[in-house]
Amino acid sequence: VWRANPARMTYLFIAPVLFLLALFTPPSSPFLLPPLASPSSVRSGLPSRSGVLQNDGGFVLRSKEATHDVKSGFEGDVDPEELAVQARLAEHQKEAARLDFPTAVRSLVQYQHGFAVLSTNSKSSPGFPSGSVVGFAPDPQGRPVFIFSGMSSHTQDVLVDPRVSLTVASKDFKGAADGRVNLVGTMERVRDEKELEECKELYLQKHPGAFWVNFGDFNWFRMSVSDVRFVGGFARAGSVSASAYSSASPDPIAGFGGAIARHMNEDHMESTVAMVKHYVGVDVESANIGAVDSLGMDVVVARTPKGADQPQQFKIRLPFTRPVTERGDVKNVIVEMTRASAPPPAA
Repeated sequence: VWRANPARMTYLFIAPVLFLLALFTPPSSPFLLPPLASPSSVRSGLPSRSGVLQNDGGFVLRSKEATHDVKSGFEGDVDPEELAVQARLAEHQKEAARLDFPTAVRSLVQYQHGFAVLSTNSKSSPGFPSGSVVGFAPDPQGRPVFIFSGMSSHTQDVLVDPRVSLTVASKDFKGAADGRVNLVGTMERVRDEKELEECKELYLQKHPGAFWVNFGDFNWFRMSVSDVRFVGGFARAGSVSASAYSSASPDPIAGFGGAIARHMNEDHMESTVAMVKHYVGVDVESANIGAVDSLGMDVVVARTPKGADQPQQFKIRLPFTRPVTERGDVKNVIVEMTRASAPPPAA
């Protein structure tokens, strides 16, 4: 098959990469690639773009970050039907409702399982970084709170140099398509008695089995955040200012969205497949919900491009028909969308 039509087969392998990059790119993002408008635009290849420094809702998209330089570099006929599907999907995803960056970051940090990688400047190996997996809990401003043993190397590091960063991955992180955030700032030891009690209460809410909070050789620390770097998946990345991060509130639905996703995936996947077809306009073979928030769902779908013999997986955004704020609202809007997506009864 490859030898019979190399241009067609090359397209089937490369085209999914092109629209994956467009799927998750906000309209204002410097990562935005030109739409897949015509066969000639695909054949000519896509230029890399450095972007323009922009401010939107408190977050900054860096102007000179590395972008994906994807070029097709081949000649041949592109199936117009498959091209139309990809263009329709890319256009829908550009306009799909998503959490803004500050809210997405605060939600990720708030609802994560409470463990992350703390990077410090090593005391024992000057000039080298050191990394430790540590437990933490965010306070109401999103500042991570820790309790460290005096014997730990990272404790010794921050007492010498308080500059640190904390890399937090989403609760169900599995790969590059999933969200992660890097918090940069300084560590300080908490000494005020009232603040110590507040730190203990916060930490035990996240880590109820942390019996070591009462050990005499453990001390409380809190990280003041000065910079936030966020990667929400392919081609969705940028920075959030410290003030935007601290003033944002976690999404009210994201905290229990995982339970909703599991229920839908286990018992109602056919409904999700139907909703993708109805609202996004694309036929898919499977649709697994990865995350749910007040504006919609992140869904990993599989479809086989026309002329291919293997399905390809990618993530899309399936917005709700209206914002929701409570668990009951989520159920109601999913039921409404499922009913609207159901095929008409046979005559």
